[in-house]
Amino acid sequence: MTRFQVKKVAVLGAGVMGAQIAAHLVNVKVPVVLFDLPAKEGAKNGIVTRAIDNLKKLKPAPLGVAQDAALIGQANYEEHLEQLRGCDLIIEAIAERMDWKLDLYAKIAPFVAPHAIVASNTSGLSITKLSAALPESIQPRFCGIHFFNPPRYMHLVELIDTPTTAPQVLDQLEAFVTSGLGKGVVRAHDTPNFIANRVGIAGMLSTMQEVENFGLTYDVVDDLTGKKLGRASSGTFRTADVVGLDTMAHVIKTLQDNLSEATDPFYASFGTPAVVQKLLALGHLGQKTKAGFYKKVGRDVLRFDLASEDYVPAGQKADEVYARMLKKPAAERLRLLRNAEGPQGQFLWAILRNSFHYAALHLGTIADNARDVDQAMRWGFGMAQGPFELWQDAGWLDVARMVQEDIDAGKALCRAPLPDWVFNGPVAQAGGVHTAEGSWSASAQKFIARRALPVYVRQHFPEKLLGESLPDFKTAGHTLHEDDAIRLWTLDAGEAASGNGVLIASIKTKMHALSPDVCEGLVQAVEMAEKDYAGMVIWSGDEPFSAGADLQAMLPAFMVAGVSAIEGAEAQMQDTMLRLRYANVPVVSAIRGLALGGGCELAVHCARRVAHMESYIGLVEVGVGLVPGAGGLTYIARRAAENAATSTGKDLLPFLTEGFTAAAMAKVGMSALESRQLGYLLDSDVIVPHKDELLYVAINEARALAHGGWRAPHQRLFPVAGRSGRATILGSLVNMRDGGFISAHDFHIASLIADVLCGGDVDAGTLVSEQYLMALERKAFCALIVHPKTQERILGMLSTGKPVRN
Repeated sequence: MTRFQVKKVAVLGAGVMGAQIAAHLVNVKVPVVLFDLPAKEGAKNGIVTRAIDNLKKLKPAPLGVAQDAALIGQANYEEHLEQLRGCDLIIEAIAERMDWKLDLYAKIAPFVAPHAIVASNTSGLSITKLSAALPESIQPRFCGIHFFNPPRYMHLVELIDTPTTAPQVLDQLEAFVTSGLGKGVVRAHDTPNFIANRVGIAGMLSTMQEVENFGLTYDVVDDLTGKKLGRASSGTFRTADVVGLDTMAHVIKTLQDNLSEATDPFYASFGTPAVVQKLLALGHLGQKTKAGFYKKVGRDVLRFDLASEDYVPAGQKADEVYARMLKKPAAERLRLLRNAEGPQGQFLWAILRNSFHYAALHLGTIADNARDVDQAMRWGFGMAQGPFELWQDAGWLDVARMVQEDIDAGKALCRAPLPDWVFNGPVAQAGGVHTAEGSWSASAQKFIARRALPVYVRQHFPEKLLGESLPDFKTAGHTLHEDDAIRLWTLDAGEAASGNGVLIASIKTKMHALSPDVCEGLVQAVEMAEKDYAGMVIWSGDEPFSAGADLQAMLPAFMVAGVSAIEGAEAQMQDTMLRLRYANVPVVSAIRGLALGGGCELAVHCARRVAHMESYIGLVEVGVGLVPGAGGLTYIARRAAENAATSTGKDLLPFLTEGFTAAAMAKVGMSALESRQLGYLLDSDVIVPHKDELLYVAINEARALAHGGWRAPHQRLFPVAGRSGRATILGSLVNMRDGGFISAHDFHIASLIADVLCGGDVDAGTLVSEQYLMALERKAFCALIVHPKTQERILGMLSTGKPVRN
């Protein structure tokens, strides 16, 4: 099959979704042009211009760096349709009006390139009906592509074919969306609201109905249906506010308009809840209008009360007994909830029962198999387990009998019995829908294996569902050494003999914190890699990359041996960083999630960094009253000197300022792109859109460096800014302190950072070594750790998880 290359994308519609889809395309380096109607007044591209400007203000930020908004091309349908000829993919994302979409398709059809794929981002309209409006030549290249909001952060994309969609078109698009955009693709059937919104909105309506049945308040329900239940932390009603009640009402209306009691036994429960109707009538649409189910007044959070049609104080929590129940193993948890006497427990069982019931009834019509349903609910609704996974985890037939008993007793939302395949045949025999063979297809009446597209070769350890036989990164491959702190291993047992092998170091501590044992393990890994392997990768299959030094582990030694124990631990970390930097094999850090403090220092001392797009990197030690002490400040000073060496100017300070500010203000890059701007990633580093491709790319980078004749860099002396540079920095700090912008302790910490970065009490331009600056780091670190105000910050962070400002 000829490779489908996406050189340029057109997004039609500069609304909330269209503009954010365009933003994400820019994030992953895909050229994009954003279209909308010509403005009636002013510049013809005015609508698009305003939409792009608005991207810079949205939270969470749709752009990796706000300046990249300028990379989005601007166009309108009146002047620029010719630009479509140069686009390989056209994504339509205009308002959910069938007549508007069909009219637009008629306009664009003559300008669509012969090879281009056209896809609609509708959230529920019939893809087949939309396809019928296109010329026959385009219909095989048309499908649905449903992003979830916000597109940068939500992992799910649903692809929906029509009877005329060519199979290779869907395969090509899946490959691009997976590897190019970093998304998890689920293929949905062309039914109202597809998979995630069909099951998810039915679940929200079920929850709202059961809330009324059991007389619970929204805040209690959100406490029950958030993290405690293994779902998004926002729970049910906060999620509705974030999504927007108008958006939710539209999705509900799609169900109401396109389904009936004949096509969906739950249809009677699809009425728009009275509270939603009232909030819509009041214009309270949720977060976008600053009032919905909740409203914030000053520091107080209020919840809407339907009876009084006003807001009342919120913040009520669920009974603690149910929090304890929800921590039990799945089988015990569901039995306890079903037999609970209190309304909160009965409510939880009811919504879980309804979700099992609904998913089983509709599996055959909305999805090819149960895997697609569970992945859609994980990736689109933030569930730790999809409905089928949880059901299987709790004991398939036991749960099935409990659900059917409730249906027979009239306790369920509808009387339709569970399908026969639930109780009889392969699923019952296997104990669930997910097996080593594949996941159950109710329509094909067999287990279906995962799609074996070439793009998935790039995922050594794809996210797996309960019951699947996919490898687990914690046990897969060939283990060379393992203890409680670290595992050293290779993908295959014969890699050492091949001469092309790459050793993988996976940190195992909580939050992948850097303890003395982790440092020992990393040094051991380098020694093993230098002896038998082409390169080394530091990677873990779960987040974060590393949250930094293990302060909690340091405290007992500090209490016994005093500051000398801390100095020894810091020296060990610094030596580890230098061992990685000057290793005789390339060491690649594969970063995903947080890389903070020592985690950032670990990353920057590697030969190369491969970072997932959603990597958040920074030196944050000032938050606990310390300075970076494992080579972070030394790295900033060295990089400033290297950058200055390529300039015609001799003054180091301009090259040092950004690094100083980042460390002193504990700036964290809120994307891999922003982390690159802060200097923690270099232009030579690789940013990977898909989290599950990180290890594949990192191993290839290590091999490529080795094949290119890798040699460690020379240990060079480099110039520092000296006492004059330090004095300049202190001058600005004095103004900030005296103006009340920073505390006296903040000033003290920042002064120590400046002292290290500038090389201490030396002349400007003095040549120093990394070891010299690291000694200054240790001195500053140890001076601060005995300071009472720093100890207040450390204890505050350890006890509350929040920084103390003193």
